[in-house]
Amino acid sequence: MKAKIHNIQIDLSKPIDISIPITNDEQNPIAWYQNAPEITPVVMGDWIGKVAEGQSSTNFNNLFFNPHAHGTHTECLGHITREFYSINQCLKAFFFWATLISVQPEKVGEDLVISKLQIDKALQSVPNSEINPEAIVIRTLPNDVSKKSLKYSNTNPPFLSEEAALFLRESGIQHLLIDLPSVDKEKDGGKLVAHKAFWNVKDVNHLNDDARLNCTITEMIFVPNEVLDGNYLLNLQIASFENDASPSKPILYSLE
Repeated sequence: MKAKIHNIQIDLSKPIDISIPITNDEQNPIAWYQNAPEITPVVMGDWIGKVAEGQSSTNFNNLFFNPHAHGTHTECLGHITREFYSINQCLKAFFFWATLISVQPEKVGEDLVISKLQIDKALQSVPNSEINPEAIVIRTLPNDVSKKSLKYSNTNPPFLSEEAALFLRESGIQHLLIDLPSVDKEKDGGKLVAHKAFWNVKDVNHLNDDARLNCTITEMIFVPNEVLDGNYLLNLQIASFENDASPSKPILYSLE
């Protein structure tokens, strides 16, 4: 099936899934000092909700997980505000023009940091097209498949500089996707400068009128190496949770 949007051909039969699923085995990535997610059949007395056990006609599982810690997730500014905001209410559109770039974080003291200059340079290297990107997908280098099962806690992963997040906001990027557990430093004393800069949140206790309620950050994606830097159509799929974040399934489609 093909679609034509603004004279751009898109083959919808060739989705590029850049999400990491939630599993209940050792392959699941984990961040923020959490245990592995749990997917277990319901047990009520002698009855077990698992067809293989021979007592149930259906598989009937309970799931216990944390969206921020256990796989690809999309969050809204409610992640950092005192007042409750839900990703299910903030994200109301699901298709966006997106640009994929690859960046190797730079060593800054004991940290690995993605700078404004790196992002700007990578964006300029993408061939010109008819699209004006609403989303950016950042793939960090080196890009090994082990990212799909890393245990991030206490490893000080790479992160975005505040200046880089501000640059993306000022460039009109509404949706930021990255293959790291956070756009901010793992242990920063709660400053969260990149989150605040991107969402334009000046005071977490009293939300300013120009805060970016409709903008999202998606973390812990994985973009295979064979997917080339360039422009795509993004389908940003979430589950309907009334929560600051939801597990998500971002899909890219190549432009023809």
